[in-house]
Amino acid sequence: MNIHHLNCGSVRQIEATYDGPAPAHAVNHCLLIETDSDGLVLIETGLGLDDVRNPGDTLGSDWVEMAQPVLAEEETAVRQVASLGHSPDDVRHIIVTHLDVDHCGGLPDFPAAQVHVLAAELEAATTEAPSFRYRPAHWAHGPKWVPYAPERGEEWFGFTSVQPKGLPPEIRLVPLGGHTAGHTGVAVREGDRWLLHCGDAYYYHRELDQDPHPHPILDIVQTSSEVHRDLRLGTQARLRELVRDHGDEVSLISAHDPWELNRYR
Repeated sequence: MNIHHLNCGSVRQIEATYDGPAPAHAVNHCLLIETDSDGLVLIETGLGLDDVRNPGDTLGSDWVEMAQPVLAEEETAVRQVASLGHSPDDVRHIIVTHLDVDHCGGLPDFPAAQVHVLAAELEAATTEAPSFRYRPAHWAHGPKWVPYAPERGEEWFGFTSVQPKGLPPEIRLVPLGGHTAGHTGVAVREGDRWLLHCGDAYYYHRELDQDPHPHPILDIVQTSSEVHRDLRLGTQARLRELVRDHGDEVSLISAHDPWELNRYR
């Protein structure tokens, strides 16, 4: 498998704080995976074409004011897929860590794809009224949902995991609770190592240090959007243990850390 690291939606510029003098835009870190037999797999979609063209309608004016998105069409996943020589129809599967507005805005750009998501997240997003967090415009086209219950999973480095239907065993869902009702990480095996996309389970790479240092701005975002504080903090503690005990086998990334994305690019 070949993995491309994409930024599918720059948002508010933040200070570097612990990582040098230069500020950077927070990102929406997505993965495009070229599989041998299952076409393209997109992990997260970031912001989509409708978001860029009509942000007030699809993203909501309050979210736009808070996040200050750059709204560049060339950053959308569908445009980046095309720049790599593929058609949107080549994306057969999409996995979303959760359905917050900035993680699934590109779903309408890939209507033929199956969309893998935890059942608790799908229920929360589709039964709530339109909100700051969930925007029904992102699934008004009727995605091909494939929901999962994590209690049916198998162990992965001490975490529960779920094998997505129709995908190779090198890709697994790894539920990471606390941020939303059904938040999950996505593990991808590349050679002899695993890459775990943690979504919004943490926001800044120094939160994974054994002596953690949250980013002052990003920490405001994550604490204000958590649905279960103790569960979120417990998830982060387990991720620090994963890095400590298996850092030679697993690398972790989050959705919004620009310095993390730059390391992989």
